[in-house]
Amino acid sequence: MQILLTNDDGIYAPGLAALECELRQLGEVTVVAPATEQSGVGHSITFLSPLICNEIFDGDRRRGWAVEGSPADCVKIGVFEFCPQRPDLVVSGINGGLNAGINILYSGTVAAAIEGAFFGISSIAVSLEADDHAPYPRAARAAREIIEQILEQKDEQPQLYNLNMPTAAFRDAPAEVRVVPMGVARYGEHFVKRQDPKGRDYYWATSDPAPLPSEQPTDLTELSAGHITLTPLQFNMTKIPVLDAMQHWRLHASDTGQANPARAR
Repeated sequence: MQILLTNDDGIYAPGLAALECELRQLGEVTVVAPATEQSGVGHSITFLSPLICNEIFDGDRRRGWAVEGSPADCVKIGVFEFCPQRPDLVVSGINGGLNAGINILYSGTVAAAIEGAFFGISSIAVSLEADDHAPYPRAARAAREIIEQILEQKDEQPQLYNLNMPTAAFRDAPAEVRVVPMGVARYGEHFVKRQDPKGRDYYWATSDPAPLPSEQPTDLTELSAGHITLTPLQFNMTKIPVLDAMQHWRLHASDTGQANPARAR
């Protein structure tokens, strides 16, 4: 199996190295990762400047390709230029910090997995709760085991997954893996206002307030309970029921030169 491995923390991130080590048990791994940290860049793509890519070595061992671009750039150029054959699997991580709830929309880690899914390749984003002493080797082992189980049980269609692991899962009894939807509660709306040495105001985003409790289990509720979460995602953002309901609407733009209003399509 050909695996393309990337992240958004940069090619020297410990989570990337730990996951590469484990994934080599599943197949051939090609690492294509950002040259520098790209956390929170979402699904940005480089269009207005060239992508500089450097091959990185640890002694005689090739670490991978460092791309001066976004995580999505890494997957795109990895698929077309650096993998010896089309990848069977794209893995993004291990990210230092959870990517759950609405953070999925901002995450460079998840965006890299989405980019893999664009190409019809099963893709998995892997994140571990932030910690100064994060257990990356143990988390990588758990991620590899879960990825193996996903590949054994999924159907033949390519699928996109988001895997999150709390640090509590590696402190106590073996954690359960919960298959849950992403939480969509708003949170992190507060800013701390400060002044720099020149008296200019600046603002620091916080994670407060915390998301409101949910009646239904989500990735946020299960992670807070110490469970590992797995969420299937999709990148088609069309809201099909509303699209269907809009088919009878009559819409027109008055200055387009059209004689008759056009039905919505």
